Amino acid sequence: VQLQASGGGLVQTGGSLRLSCAASGVTFNEYTMAWYRQAPGQQREFVASINDGGGIHAYAGSVKGRFTIPRDIARNTVYLQMDSLKREDTGVYYCYAERTLTTLRFWGQGTQVTVSS
Repeated sequence: VQLQASGGGLVQTGGSLRLSCAASGVTFNEYTMAWYRQAPGQQREFVASINDGGGIHAYAGSVKGRFTIPRDIARNTVYLQMDSLKREDTGVYYCYAERTLTTLRFWGQGTQVTVSS
């Protein structure tokens, strides 16, 4: 399994970014996919997830209503659409895959998101 995250960058407060996680070796209907982030000096925290069936999305309270986590099965890619960005959204964002009913867990490399005022 390989998870390749991309799409990070520098954006102004109120702006938008879309992160992509290209997943190889993953069949989406067998995996929950998620995004986590880690701000400087902070622990890694959950941001959003989409379940194996694609019908259940979960969001951290701090991003609910601003972020969405769509997926494209044909491209084997999961996205994190981030709108109305705030400075506190700054951090390294990581893609995560968890195979349903197993202990298999995978992390991708991070992509840096910096929100400036």
